[in-house]
Formats: sequence, structure tokens, C-alpha cells
Amino acid sequence: MTRYDGPLPESFGWGGNGDKPMRISVVALRISQAVFGISLEFFTEGIRPGDGIPAAPLTMIRTALILSLVSTLHAGVTLDTESFGKSLGGWDAKSKHACDYELSGSDYRTYKPEITPTPDGGIFASVRIDHRRGWLASDDHAVLEITIDKNGSIVSAQSNLALQGKTISSDVIRTGGSVGLGVPGVGAAVKVGADLTADLSSKLLREKIVEPGRVNFPSAVRHNYNLIYQAIRTTSDLAPKQEEPKKPEEPVLGPVKPPTTAAKLDVPGAGEKTEIKK
Repeated sequence: MTRYDGPLPESFGWGGNGDKPMRISVVALRISQAVFGISLEFFTEGIRPGDGIPAAPLTMIRTALILSLVSTLHAGVTLDTESFGKSLGGWDAKSKHACDYELSGSDYRTYKPEITPTPDGGIFASVRIDHRRGWLASDDHAVLEITIDKNGSIVSAQSNLALQGKTISSDVIRTGGSVGLGVPGVGAAVKVGADLTADLSSKLLREKIVEPGRVNFPSAVRHNYNLIYQAIRTTSDLAPKQEEPKKPEEPVLGPVKPPTTAAKLDVPGAGEKTEIKK
């Protein structure tokens, strides 16, 4: 494969096999790279500065671009992982893939969420959370799973805890079922989080767990749930806001007041003499 090391033009052009010459912007190439992870060499294979793109990969380029543009246009919801990590203290652990923080005197670690699209246009987020118990003990683990619809509303949530061979799983808490029914928007999300924590805590209590960090583990899961909810972004959130046009200034009506720097006039009263300077 020949690597293209020349400067990027504003667009690439190609033709061949009877096709009309077409041009593709570098912006579209960057979209394909971001969505599919396709390297620039895929598009510029065999290209030297000043040459056109060969006709061989023409079909692949068209297909990749169409899929990337369609995927981008229909992406109605996403999760701002940078904002989520910043709210936990920053992705500074595990080669910038995890956050370490403290809650109620115990140490926890959250890893970057794994995000996949759902068939209805929403996303599914899976987050790993560790309870760090120190060098002489094995860490506890939790997985928080959240399904978000295309409008940015939480559909369901579930969590699993693994405590040295013991596994505790919560019920699937849904907004459209018996839990959260009739509570729209933020109220439904709050109720799902509260019911998820209550379900985990009640099942953890049956195991007669007394270690503080383990007892507080459901609260750490709820902490992550709340921050994930705040990091949900929809298309309307990402769209640039248009500035409102400035209104023309209305003319000032009424008597015009003299400027404050105007000279003061001494007007004599009735019966007083006026001196005339010569």
C-alpha cells in the first residue's frame, strides 16, 4: 500500500469505468474515519500528490460514505463520556480509561462506558464499577446497564454485583412497566434510580454484609447512574444555537435634557439689578 504523505486538498476527485467525475470533501472522509475507524490510507491507496483516486476502491468509498452519512444524520442520542468522566474526577487511571474517586470513606473506580446502538435508534450503555478494597483483598465488581431511547429518555436500568463469589442482581427496572409508570421525563429517571438502589440494597442486606465499602456499593452505583443521566446528549443539545437578532434601539421620546456639562445660567429674580460688564 502506498501511503499518501502530501497535503490534503479541499476535496478528492476521481473518475473511471464510464462514471462521471465525482468529488468528495475531506470533511466527509473524516466522518467515515470517525464512524467506522477507517484509516485515511483506505481512501488514498495508490494516490500521489496531484493524482486522482483510482477507480478500484470507488464502490467501497461510495458505500462507506453513504453509510456514514446516514448513520450520522440519524444519530439522535449519544453519551458524553468526557463530561461523565470529568464529573467523577477525570479519566486519569488505567491509561486514561478509568476514574478513581472516594465515596463515604471507601475507594471506587469507574471505567469508560461501553456504548452500542439499539434497533430503535437509542443507545445501550454498560459501565463497570470496582470497589477497591486494598492490596491484601480482592476488589468487588459491579456492572450498571442503562438503555436510553432516541429521545434521550431512560427506558430501563439493571445492575449486578460480584462480591468474592457472591453475585447479586437487581431486577430490570423499567420506566414503562410497573416502576415509573405515569412519571414522565426526569421524574421517571429519578424513580428508576431510586428503585434500582433500593432493590440492590435489600438483596445485599440478606447476605449479611457488614463491610462499609460493600454496604455502600449500591449508593456508588446510584452515583454513577445519576452522572450518566446528566451526560446524555440529544441532537437538539448538540445543534449549534442560533443567535437572536438584535432589536433596533427605539428613539427616546419626551423633552431633551441639556447635557450635564452645560454652563449654568444666572437669571436674576424680579426687582434685582443686572450688572452689565463693560
